[in-house]
Amino acid sequence: MEKELNGQPYALCINGRNYYSDHDKKLLGFLRDDLHLTATKDGCSEGACGTCMVLVDGVKTKACVISLSKLQGKEILTVEGIAPDEMKVYEHCFAAAGAVQCGFCIPGMVISAKSLLDVNLNPSRSDVKQAIKGNLCRCTGYKKIEDAILMAADFFRENKGIPPAPSSLHMNETAKRIDAEEKVNGTGIFTDDIIIDGMLYAKPVYSKYPRARIERIDISKALIHPDCEKILLKSDVPCNKIGHIKQDWDVMMGPRDITRYVGNVLAVVASRRKDTLEEICSLVEIDYTELSPITTPFDALKGDAPLIHEDGNVMSRANLVRGNADEAISQSKFVVTRKYKTSWQEHGFMEPECCVAMPEGEDGLLLYTSSQSVYDVQRECAKMLQIPREKLHCRSPLVGGGFGGKEDMSVQQYASLVAWLTKKPVKVKYTRQESLNYHVKRHPMEMEFTTACDENGILTGMKGVIVADTGAYASLGGPVLHRACTHAAGPYNYQNIDIFGMSVYTNNVVSGAFRGFGVTQSCFATEMNINLLAEMAGIDPWEFRRRNAIKPGDVLPNGQTADSNTNMTACLDAVKDIFYSNPYAGIACGFKNSGTGMGKKDIGRVLLSVENGKIHIRTSAACMGQGIGQMALTEICHVTNLDPGLFVFETADTVRTPDAGTSTASRQTVMTGEAARRAGEKLKYELDKGKTVAELEGKEFFGEYSALTDPLGAVKENPISHVSYSYGTQVIVLNEEGKITKAVSAFDVGTPVNIQSVEGQIEGGMIMGIGYGVTEKFECVDGYPKSRFGTIGFMKASEAPELSVILCEPEEKDKLPYSLGAKGCGELCMIPTAPACAHAYYRLDGVFRQSLPLEHTPYRK
Repeated sequence: MEKELNGQPYALCINGRNYYSDHDKKLLGFLRDDLHLTATKDGCSEGACGTCMVLVDGVKTKACVISLSKLQGKEILTVEGIAPDEMKVYEHCFAAAGAVQCGFCIPGMVISAKSLLDVNLNPSRSDVKQAIKGNLCRCTGYKKIEDAILMAADFFRENKGIPPAPSSLHMNETAKRIDAEEKVNGTGIFTDDIIIDGMLYAKPVYSKYPRARIERIDISKALIHPDCEKILLKSDVPCNKIGHIKQDWDVMMGPRDITRYVGNVLAVVASRRKDTLEEICSLVEIDYTELSPITTPFDALKGDAPLIHEDGNVMSRANLVRGNADEAISQSKFVVTRKYKTSWQEHGFMEPECCVAMPEGEDGLLLYTSSQSVYDVQRECAKMLQIPREKLHCRSPLVGGGFGGKEDMSVQQYASLVAWLTKKPVKVKYTRQESLNYHVKRHPMEMEFTTACDENGILTGMKGVIVADTGAYASLGGPVLHRACTHAAGPYNYQNIDIFGMSVYTNNVVSGAFRGFGVTQSCFATEMNINLLAEMAGIDPWEFRRRNAIKPGDVLPNGQTADSNTNMTACLDAVKDIFYSNPYAGIACGFKNSGTGMGKKDIGRVLLSVENGKIHIRTSAACMGQGIGQMALTEICHVTNLDPGLFVFETADTVRTPDAGTSTASRQTVMTGEAARRAGEKLKYELDKGKTVAELEGKEFFGEYSALTDPLGAVKENPISHVSYSYGTQVIVLNEEGKITKAVSAFDVGTPVNIQSVEGQIEGGMIMGIGYGVTEKFECVDGYPKSRFGTIGFMKASEAPELSVILCEPEEKDKLPYSLGAKGCGELCMIPTAPACAHAYYRLDGVFRQSLPLEHTPYRK
């Protein structure tokens, strides 16, 4: 919707039309708030991410940093202003190349692409990298975005027509994603794009200190501000404890409470105007008695340490024992013991957290929010409000990235509380800095690992101790610790294991789910020890891993028998040449479960409904960019042979879509993919009777799949911890200066559903893994987050190395019997990257690095 403003002092020409404003403000706010041109996204508001890129007189410009007063007499172009025929080329090329994942960065990428292609239709890949170096992407690894821009240049240069859409779709093909077009042209709606007449804007007031006693909260001055609608305190919260698994997270804190981290909320301010919200928050007066924070797990474990939570400072424990590790190690030829340390990592998803809540019906609420499960949001917010779940209707627009960081509640509880008490619509949104400071991070871990092998380099046993900093609240700390332990010995064939882990509360930023889910940390320790053992045994690192790699019928260190679809050795064989041909190449292996497993309920669900001649795919499985819609569509089309153009994919909705569980643990491709296949088979059964889709109008077809697994510590010879595993090997290649020139992944992820999506996930994971290992550093000092979005070290396109993906499929007869043979890849793709980087630097300079991010590299001096 466009809104024309006449007779005001600041005149602007935007997309060929004249607009006026009586206030000088940033262009981004004017576009989004005044004109409702929401294709231009607000990713950071500090000029670091490029999601707000526009053209000003043909020059790419970040709309969040330039003011209206600087734009008089200039021509401004947003994505909405690109000519339809030209946009069709971008839509096709970005979709065909697989450049679109979460989509939040894509309109900004299109603008940067246009700035290049308007003047150069024969660009090199280097030209493209330079053109988009001001645009961050956390999903794709940039390669497929570069491919899309090069493809678009070819289409424009040769005046090519857009090819017709195919009438069939099958597994293991290249296909344009069902949600790509709206993400390219900017018509797709993210939560922050929603604007409702009369909407309030709300914001929490956070603790000044990580640990302090709150003495007084005075809201009297804030209440008399003319724009103040309401201020909520702890006493306004019906149930003050929520949490994803363990209900230990304070919704709000009040007088006499002791804060647990700087993200604790002491008040929530609701304003009638967005631009006075900060001003009202600043009027809330709070008196504290500052206390010394506990900022390491080891300090939290001291006998005289104060309790961060009433039930103690140890949040969770895990123990995996199999065989006799002590005996095996004592009888081994070579033994190595080392300590390792990993730090926090920021998810860096491009869309900051946002929620819009409003009354629905007589006594219900409707929430729009970016989340990894609308049912989790419904459950936690309904618990806080002490209302039946069915009274809280939760819908998810497009989600701009997640990587685990949108599993926990962030702003949803505050939006729902304000809307519930004011009976008015409200929006609550993190600024980028608030997102950095207050949402969960990857767990820092300190580990001591002992690994042993015989004289032939055959692994014999390992012992490990893992201490994780879960921060102020539990979040997903328990399952993260479990995965770190169950995967700690790696994808190798030996069974003498003794691993103990603890996740400990501190006053630091909360640690939670993050791509890799604890395995990223323990893999680093195991792979580094293996490098030392290989050296001691006089066996090269590739050969050492090949001798020990898990094969079908072997038993993993956690006791599970490797299925026939296990293809770890093929992954190693695929990278053999690249490893041996580069003197400064580092190698590492990893594996990752698909599904929650561990005896937990793990169900995928899909409902197909025929409505107005279209088949609606309905599932709550959240898509944060990984391509849930395309995955479900492909599985259904594969079994029905129907035209993909007949289908509509609905976003998650607690009223419309069945509960398919959280998008976590690389589970949705297997769980919801199998549910989609089963629903498709039911639809096919009716079609095989000779019925047409039109004749099935009003019919529904339901698919459900429940994975049966064994709990940790199950007393049986070969427990089934998870329904499936994916395996992989990565090689990182350095030049003589220590710059990463190439990253190669050879992965067994079963049958690819959509080839570009699988490759794109892996490419993005490699860049994120390089960030974790080498370039990124999130700093939390004495309980205070100190990082800014632009200085963490997220890799840009101009810095990204060459990426290569090799997919190692099992034989048809050996494939996973579920989801048409597909396995998860979203987490595995970054698990081996950091140790592969560390090994490469060890081969370059002989320095054995034992902490992440790696020090003394060209990326981080």
